[in-house]
Amino acid sequence: MDMDIAGLKVLVTAGAGGIGLEIARAFRGEGAVVHVCDVDRDALGALAGSDPGLTASYADVADRAGVATLFEEALARLGGLDVLVNNAGIAGPTARVEDVAPEDWDRTIDVCLTGQFNCVRLAVPHLKASRNGSIVNLSSVAGKAGFALRTPYAAAKWAVVGFTKSLSRELGEFGIRVNAILPGLVAGDRQRRVMEAKAQQLGRSFAEMEQSAFANASIKDYVTARQLADQIVFLASPRGRTISGQAISIDGDLQMLA
Repeated sequence: MDMDIAGLKVLVTAGAGGIGLEIARAFRGEGAVVHVCDVDRDALGALAGSDPGLTASYADVADRAGVATLFEEALARLGGLDVLVNNAGIAGPTARVEDVAPEDWDRTIDVCLTGQFNCVRLAVPHLKASRNGSIVNLSSVAGKAGFALRTPYAAAKWAVVGFTKSLSRELGEFGIRVNAILPGLVAGDRQRRVMEAKAQQLGRSFAEMEQSAFANASIKDYVTARQLADQIVFLASPRGRTISGQAISIDGDLQMLA
């Protein structure tokens, strides 16, 4: 299906690996022009060989001055902006709330929530000039369900949904649509590390944690990064022009986080 996005100018945060890179590749595959940022310098360096069609910058989205530099570089490379994908996030600590270090709480909120604000506030003036302006914020199934032992992450991801819905109301008059994606259990090393940390906290095996997680889902399988990327490309294309303010779950109908 032709998404009609050839030439679309896209910025993807945390786009040098994992979900972000899959998103960037999906846009490039449809003919979009894509710039990514990341904090992983090794991953950024590898892009020149693996994905020469992408341009890239080092940036920590929690660093406001660094984000300002990112936007200067991205806009110079892209020549404008049509789509912002706020993908950057961290897992944060796995611990009972009384054991969460305040600096770990702060860092999780700073990256997962404030980082999105830091990017949006600089993106909006440019998106207003676009004929196909779109923002997609990455939340999580943890943004609609309680997540014991993961309070900083869950708090940030719930807030992302509120941020998204408020932006949709605020920016709709300019034709800018804003949506959130709520992934469930995503295949990959990060999901495994999260499950392993929680299994250790609870004194359970990884296999037991995995079984408990899928017991609460209708489709008992991992979500792939490509599924998320395809949904995001659709939302950012003209085919998604009337979809805004939505918190879209891609999670196999996961009802509860174990």
